[in-house]
Amino acid sequence: MKDVILTPEGYEKLKEEIRFLSNEKRREVAERIRIAREFGDIAENAEYDDAKNEQAMLEHRIALLEERLSAARVIAADEVTTDVVSIGSRVRLKDIDANETVEYHVVGSAEANPAEHKLSNESPVGKAIMGRKKGEVVEVAAPRGSLKFKILGINAA
Repeated sequence: MKDVILTPEGYEKLKEEIRFLSNEKRREVAERIRIAREFGDIAENAEYDDAKNEQAMLEHRIALLEERLSAARVIAADEVTTDVVSIGSRVRLKDIDANETVEYHVVGSAEANPAEHKLSNESPVGKAIMGRKKGEVVEVAAPRGSLKFKILGINAA
């Protein structure tokens, strides 16, 4: 498995999700299985099958998250520089064609969440701006044509 690069916040979020799934969610699924068993013959019991499937998916998710956590490399605050874009940077970009300014927090792919303006370093825009300096203009190939962004500012997150 490749290195999973996380911010300290992302690392804590991952640990919290594992804790929640391993404790509360496991108990909830075990309770569903117990109740479904009381319905009688488990050979023809849809509730039991459903609960067992949920249990299998839950255990798979926990294993996946634990593997991700064990391969995680947390980016320390002192590793984030403000002279070039790197993981952990907060970047203000100006979309030249749309004349709009957006701000992104550059994170590893495991933490990416466009709704929260968390941009993966492996996304097209993320790749284009990594290692670039304030004032530079980058071009990004997108499905609807190329986009141009000017880097207006870089801050440590």
